[in-house]
Amino acid sequence: MGRARGCEVIAGKQGGDPSAVAFDTVKAALARGVDVAIIDTAGRLQTKKPLMEELAKLARVIGRDVSGAPHETLLVLDANTGQNAISQAKLFTEVAPVTGLVLTKLDGTGARRRDRRARRRVRDPGAARRRRGGVEDLRDFAADEFVNALFEP
Repeated sequence: MGRARGCEVIAGKQGGDPSAVAFDTVKAALARGVDVAIIDTAGRLQTKKPLMEELAKLARVIGRDVSGAPHETLLVLDANTGQNAISQAKLFTEVAPVTGLVLTKLDGTGARRRDRRARRRVRDPGAARRRRGGVEDLRDFAADEFVNALFEP
């Protein structure tokens, strides 16, 4: 057990059973009266059948002690994946109750252009660098804003 960004982290042994870690996480959250437990199952490829079966097992294990759990299941996809994202979403929803989608790198094209222009204006290569990947960077998807950013000069 450790801490990251002010949150307690429950981790298993390298090569251990992810469902056991999920089980321990739910038990720890219940024992501590925690309202939210986040279980990260990063690195699942829809083409790897054992990993997908493991994901289905995780969803079952989490629901044993908490009625209706998992309450939220977010599928995280790289926006640069293209059409493969549709296949991934379809296969993931077949094994887990996906309730939402998070697209990463969605701001790539327009944001990089804006950053380059800003750096040229101030002549400081580091001045316009933005910190990426924080919780504060998450926001609802606005299709019009996204499309307009693609065509900005």
